[in-house]
Amino acid sequence: MAKSIRDKVAVVGVGACKFGENWQKSREDMIVEASYEAYEDAGIEDPQRQIEAVFAGAVYPREGTGEIAEALKLFGRPISIVSDYCQTGTDAFRFGVFAVASGMYDTVLVVGFDKPKDRGVSGPTVRFDKVRGLPATPAGWFSLCAARYFETFGAGREDLARIAVKNHHNGTLAPKSMLKREITVDDVLNARIISWPFGLYDCAAQSDGAAAAILTRADIAKNYRQDPVLVKAVTIAVAEHPQRDPDFDFLAWKPTLYAAKDAYAQAGIDEPFRELDVVQLHDCFTLTEMLTYEDLGLCKKGEAKDYVASGTFALTGELPVNTDGGLKTFGHPTGATGVRMIYENTLQLQGRAGERQVKGANLALSHNIGGPPTTCGIAILGNP
Repeated sequence: MAKSIRDKVAVVGVGACKFGENWQKSREDMIVEASYEAYEDAGIEDPQRQIEAVFAGAVYPREGTGEIAEALKLFGRPISIVSDYCQTGTDAFRFGVFAVASGMYDTVLVVGFDKPKDRGVSGPTVRFDKVRGLPATPAGWFSLCAARYFETFGAGREDLARIAVKNHHNGTLAPKSMLKREITVDDVLNARIISWPFGLYDCAAQSDGAAAAILTRADIAKNYRQDPVLVKAVTIAVAEHPQRDPDFDFLAWKPTLYAAKDAYAQAGIDEPFRELDVVQLHDCFTLTEMLTYEDLGLCKKGEAKDYVASGTFALTGELPVNTDGGLKTFGHPTGATGVRMIYENTLQLQGRAGERQVKGANLALSHNIGGPPTTCGIAILGNP
């Protein structure tokens, strides 16, 4: 049986700034906005006294822990920062959960943030490592998997387009999302190609942003609010780099397979499709979302296109996925994304998600992959 921290830690407050091209806001502005919204949500009136430690995530940190301390005026206490590809926010959350579960702290702040738009580039730093003899950018790398998936399972660009349409719709219902534009399958198919089969609408929108969560011991959570959300599982998995893995077949992400197995064991989940009520997963590209349905065990290998076509993962479907628009339209400030997913799932579980609310949501999963990918982080939250 997997070791678990199930039901030992609660989320009692969440916050986020609006994601987008936040030219008018500094990194510190975004950190403060997200954190103070989380404070208010948790009923924290004196963070200088009540917040005992901070666990942060940023892929492009400027001054390390110093900028967090300066922004929040939280001096004289431990502040840690983690940076590990796109699953950075989930890893920061994991550190916060473990710190509380260990008994070291009662109440901590987790904050993920990044401001890549100030870096003067349109996306993450490009790595020109070769993938089995082929040069790769992020879109180029994932498109290799799309081509193999299409050939093996008979999927096509229309299947990916339906995922983009779904996530664009959901994003229009999220007040703090970056993109608020309904699109059609034809819009996706006719957009300029980035790396075949990906067009513009198959690719996530990189943005500036910050998100935050307040964690505390489950036994004192109701001192903050009467509807705390409990952490059922949190895990990180690392796999061999696909370039050096002779068994990699371009049809599944091993880090997700590893992390899902551990997370489900921690949470006591045997049938994820039937037991989960809402899922936020890493849709850096539409193909990534399609593969992840299968890697998470939400459907069998090769069947994702049928589930997409039937609307299973739509907001009104049997298992809604990326209810706030995902990376695709909420935006992807790399270090903030994992915490943004915690923000959305907490709102869903507490019935506070407005027009995008999933009726009767009691168990929610969030998923990030990072790198080629070589890493994956999964967190599962649930109501008491």
